[in-house]
Amino acid sequence: MLAEQAGAPILFPYDRVRSLEANAIKGELTLEDALPALLAGTGLRGSVNERGAIIVSFAKDKTQEDQSVSKKSSFLVTVSALAASAFLPQGASAQEDGGTAASNVDTITVTARRREENLQDTPVSISAFSEESLERQQIEGTEDLDMITPNLQFTSYGPLTGNNSAAQVFIRGIGQTDATSAVDPGVGIYMDDVYLGRAVGGAMEFRDIANVQVLRGPQGTLFGRNTIGGAVLLTTKDPGDEFGGELKARTGTDDLIQVFGGLDLPISDTLGARISGGLKKRDGYVTRSVDGLDLGDDNTYNLNAKIRWEPTSDFSLILKGDYAHEDENGSPFVFTDINTSAVFPIAVSVGAGCPGAVFPPPLPVPNIDDPRCANDFYNQGEFTNGGNAPVTSTLESWGVSGHASWDVSDVLTLKSITSYRTLEWKGLRDADNTPFNILTTNLESESKQFSEELQALFDFGSVSGVVGGYYFDENTDDFTRVLFSPPIAPVLAGGPGVLDVQLVDLGTKSFAFFTQWTWDVTDRLGVSGGIRYTDEEKSMQATIYNAGVQPIDFMPTMLPSTVTTEGGSLFIFPDKYTEDFSSVIGSASLQYRWSDNFLTYFSWSQGFKSGGFNERYNAPTVDLSIGIENNQPISFDEETANTYEVGFKSDFGGVFRLNASGFRTKYDDIQLIYRLGIVPLLFNAGTATISGFEAEFTYAPNRDFIVDGSVGHLRDKFKDIISVPLTTATVGPDNSLPFTPSWTGHIGASYTLRPTSELELSPRVNLAITGSQFFDAANTVEVAQNDTTVVLNTSIKLAQPDAGWALVVGLNNATDELYPVAGNASLSTSTGYAENIYARPRNWFVELSYDF
Repeated sequence: MLAEQAGAPILFPYDRVRSLEANAIKGELTLEDALPALLAGTGLRGSVNERGAIIVSFAKDKTQEDQSVSKKSSFLVTVSALAASAFLPQGASAQEDGGTAASNVDTITVTARRREENLQDTPVSISAFSEESLERQQIEGTEDLDMITPNLQFTSYGPLTGNNSAAQVFIRGIGQTDATSAVDPGVGIYMDDVYLGRAVGGAMEFRDIANVQVLRGPQGTLFGRNTIGGAVLLTTKDPGDEFGGELKARTGTDDLIQVFGGLDLPISDTLGARISGGLKKRDGYVTRSVDGLDLGDDNTYNLNAKIRWEPTSDFSLILKGDYAHEDENGSPFVFTDINTSAVFPIAVSVGAGCPGAVFPPPLPVPNIDDPRCANDFYNQGEFTNGGNAPVTSTLESWGVSGHASWDVSDVLTLKSITSYRTLEWKGLRDADNTPFNILTTNLESESKQFSEELQALFDFGSVSGVVGGYYFDENTDDFTRVLFSPPIAPVLAGGPGVLDVQLVDLGTKSFAFFTQWTWDVTDRLGVSGGIRYTDEEKSMQATIYNAGVQPIDFMPTMLPSTVTTEGGSLFIFPDKYTEDFSSVIGSASLQYRWSDNFLTYFSWSQGFKSGGFNERYNAPTVDLSIGIENNQPISFDEETANTYEVGFKSDFGGVFRLNASGFRTKYDDIQLIYRLGIVPLLFNAGTATISGFEAEFTYAPNRDFIVDGSVGHLRDKFKDIISVPLTTATVGPDNSLPFTPSWTGHIGASYTLRPTSELELSPRVNLAITGSQFFDAANTVEVAQNDTTVVLNTSIKLAQPDAGWALVVGLNNATDELYPVAGNASLSTSTGYAENIYARPRNWFVELSYDF
């Protein structure tokens, strides 16, 4: 065996290289000469470390699993067996079954510092997952990531949008509940290094994914816009060097039909392409009692294409295009509660002839079982909706990007990332979830964004760094209609409500310059520091007024032009408003490697998210400090975060990995949703501190058995609260930040059995735990997740790796845990409603896949 003849152990990532084939060579060669010859053309490289161990790793593009490497039609067991073919008859193995000469824990490459480096060498709290790891743990989309990532909360169905793809993402208690266009997310989502400017569209099925990285804590120095809480980096597969691909088909509960296909198309030695696409159809799991419409359904498809051109070893260009389409019935909201003393429920009850209902208040709507009464008898359970207004959720997005990289010299590499994207979406929602027209919202939005990032990466040996510039330009047109029933004569007589119309043009222009440098003071000690300057302009121009009695799909033909203080009907002046925001933020870290397997670090980082303008109004605006009508839009200021973090990263014998970090964050001028009248608006709420820790481990005593787990803890406290006159649903000194559970964690295990020499049978179980949490700033218990949730997912996989096929049978939410994933409440306002969305009940699936 090679290990025996060389007198050295061989370390390699088994799962990533099992399908590769080395070159056959003959003759007596030194180890240094044999390794390059054996691995030529495979995308692998071999080296000998300072302790004499043979290290086999990917030579380039290590951030993506099994890319830029040859895929053969036959599958060999281990790379050590391939290397040993130079010294032994074919089929001999350099590692006995179940042995641990090679590392059983994968080497993971990350790009948190804008360059490729080993996860275990990076002084940042990161969770990183390969495609194989995501599939093994039944993670199918971005909203599943919080099942395996500590201190991450990622849910879809942004309540204020009514759109199924609206993402609410929080890392370490920092994020944003409002996914509408005037509000920026607090966690940045990047697709192939391109920032996605809107929260709608952030909740997505994984599309030809290669790997996912979740970066915790402010990432403002290198990633910039709206990464005050952290960043989620999604990387899709690059074209392969040889013809091949994969096909997947899945069926399951609720008439699930899901298919996916990807194909590598090498065109020449320097040019290759990859195309992929998928669709998913599934019935909803919430039923409207009035018409049987199923809510929470899936009806989506997507297409992706990449072209890679490498005319020389020093230059590469990747062009990418993607398209996604969704057309679904609506978000699976259900009635949770109603304030029977609120004005609107009383008004519609009087209008419907509810016995005992009177206007004006204070007498509440009688709590009797009568369909004419807007009361709690409309609570039909967690999976039945009592509304009757039209509902829908649609999305269409596409984008193109170009990634160019030029190795000018051994010292300098230049990179350019250029992108253009469009997004159109609609969310039509019955907020009260009753047959009454208490509140119905109809939001339509169209966004276009262009971004350009330039990087110069330097490597002087012990000193390396990056200098860059970033430009972002986005324009969004929103068209919102809100139907509601105030206590006016027609409503009290049983007539329809009135309609607010909001036509809003939003703009963002952002420039940034950044640099970060790392100095390896010694082989064990390293320091790094960075700084970023950002200048951002936000603009808004709007026509907002009440159109009287009109249907929810009303299309105005003539628009008013005069505000109410001048005798007209506009709530704010139709002028263009602008606000400028700028910041200088920094980061620094100190790391020390006590041994090859144990690294400690201390870091400091800052985050910044600009302010802007609120775009929702249902009455003429007032100066909140004096309560006098002024027809000016209500703006909000930027928010900032300062985080100190200490952590360690450790590997033990190639079979056990444990990474942990502890942190404390000061979170200033927090942007939270309050209610002004019936309208949700963003205000700066004050200052809070957040402290906590994360720990993640992987245990793989052999190549067949893998156990992974994590735990996260958060503790937050408001230190200072900004009083906002005339608002309700505000924070108090004992409130918790939204989506900030005290504890999160998971544990999973899989084991591979081999019933025959060709078949593998792999059962898997994954348990995710999330502590109680609130979904809004006011900590409304009626819509909160008030209990700890425990979700169990299981699967069993039968595969024949040499033939390329696999069959997976799985059960999600196996114990049928009942728990809410999102909630929205307006109980303190005149509308008086509260609504929830619950997780899909127990569901099974069967998937057949084929790699070729």
